[in-house]
Amino acid sequence: MKLLQITPAVSDSLQQLQQGVPDVDISSTTINAFDLALKGGWLMIILLILLLLSVYVLIERLLVLRDAGKEDDSFMNRIKDYIHEGKIDSAQALCKKTDTPSARMVEKGISRLGRPMSDITQAIENAGNIEISKLEKGLPLLATTAAGAPMIGFLGTVTGMVKAFMSMANAGANVDVTHLSTGIYEALITTVGGLIVGIIALFAYNYLTTQIKGIVNKMEMRIMEFMDILNEPAV
Repeated sequence: MKLLQITPAVSDSLQQLQQGVPDVDISSTTINAFDLALKGGWLMIILLILLLLSVYVLIERLLVLRDAGKEDDSFMNRIKDYIHEGKIDSAQALCKKTDTPSARMVEKGISRLGRPMSDITQAIENAGNIEISKLEKGLPLLATTAAGAPMIGFLGTVTGMVKAFMSMANAGANVDVTHLSTGIYEALITTVGGLIVGIIALFAYNYLTTQIKGIVNKMEMRIMEFMDILNEPAV
């Protein structure tokens, strides 16, 4: 009986609470990514520039590496035939036509034919170092962005919290949440932005590094084949 008496009282209390709670329009609190980024402050401009540069380097390097990784299965066989037949000019013309890192290294070796093998090897190594440096162009920017973007985000976190606490100190007892929101937005959004840019740059750097290693391995294999051609006796 006591339970039956209490239940109506609880029901009346719940109805009063529901009437006292205002309806919240959830759609009004929705904010798009652009407006959210603007609340991150001027540091978001730096992060945006770093993001655009990272995307540019990634796309540009992918196009370069795609061309550098192209292989002609008959290339070394034709070079071998030309060298054994004494057609050095034809071998050099084929290297220029192929226009790949491996072909340019082979061309450098062909241009040193008639000199000691140590000179030929050194010339090929020098050409290889130049080709590798060309392939790695832009990677330092990605590495710097991967490490620096999160740090810039953390800097925004510190400056945002400083603004929030300064607003609290200036307001005294009359603390306004609206004044605090600017600093808190900057503190959180810059951290998220810095992490996003850093992660993109890190993955791009690691992917491009892996692709370059594969191309370098192909270059080494072609040079080994070329040195074998020079060392084997002509038929």
